[in-house]
Amino acid sequence: MNNENLIIRVSTPSRNYLVRIGRGLLQSSGLLASQLGLKDRVVLLHDEAVKTYALQIVDSLKGYGFKPEIISIASGEKSKSFRTLEAIVKRLADMKLDRKSTLLALGGGVTGDLVGFAASIFLRGISFILIPTTLLAMVDSSIGGKTGINLPQGKNLIGSFYQPLEVWIDPEVLHTLSPRLLSAGMAEVIKYGMIAEEKLLEEIEKKEEANLLDLIKRSVEIKAKIVSEDEQEKTGKRAILNFGHTLGHALEAANKYKDLLHGEAVAIGMHAACLLSNWLLAFPLSAIERLKHILQLYSLPLTATGFSKQAIFHALDLDKKRVQGVNSWILLQSIGFPVVSKEVKKADIDRVLKEIVQGR
Repeated sequence: MNNENLIIRVSTPSRNYLVRIGRGLLQSSGLLASQLGLKDRVVLLHDEAVKTYALQIVDSLKGYGFKPEIISIASGEKSKSFRTLEAIVKRLADMKLDRKSTLLALGGGVTGDLVGFAASIFLRGISFILIPTTLLAMVDSSIGGKTGINLPQGKNLIGSFYQPLEVWIDPEVLHTLSPRLLSAGMAEVIKYGMIAEEKLLEEIEKKEEANLLDLIKRSVEIKAKIVSEDEQEKTGKRAILNFGHTLGHALEAANKYKDLLHGEAVAIGMHAACLLSNWLLAFPLSAIERLKHILQLYSLPLTATGFSKQAIFHALDLDKKRVQGVNSWILLQSIGFPVVSKEVKKADIDRVLKEIVQGR
């Protein structure tokens, strides 16, 4: 794969945009902003954990005549809150931004979701560019236009569909990512292999650092295709991207967004979904063992401990995709053949929780 100037197009009814993947894109951000015709009112909002990268972007922007202003966002899922959102939009108002201003979101999925939502509501919508710094954000949350914040009752219960102006992915930043965060990002890559492409699973199983760029590229292409066919989950096609997320989100909420990373929760959720798929759709046991092997290969959990079953059921009741009291589960007939099921009963969930969750 040529690592230079790799461009993937995302086409949706609301906006078409480019995902750029390449080494050194952070240092080229001033050039890219200039080529996009951005005005000089650019605000860089960054996770405080990636301040070094923020300074690189600021230097690059200044080199092309921009006068960027900076807002630092506290790291962690707790930043996806009304309190942080309010603080951000008040700062934007104090800066006297107009509708031609642009926000740059530098950080992981939390930063992207939060800044994207702020962009969607400030002045009824201004442009924003996503610059993901985690593997999970690169392959998942930065693609598709889902933005939002959490409530104590559940994840992403407040939000909007709002597509970015562009997405800039610089794989160089992954060199400073912790092994745990890299593994958490791989959970979403594994998800794409399970729902869409067994060949991708074969590449994942090799666990070669050299093929990470190819894994990012293929993951983005898969998600871009699905999103282009169903931007706002109206036909059900996009719903398959929630494989592992029904229980995963419930675990995060039950855990009050502490300790368990999103990718780790999704890994457990995928294991659970495969068990349900075996019981309800005769999904092969050999495929479950294959998933378990891959998850273990990347140090991802298969089970969770210290969770209250009651808290998990409560979180499932508040799932934003729940309709008429029924949760949607993404199950698999076989690898690469997902189905949206509303036939998972409480007894099935109770059975799977006994398999994968150890209560307090």
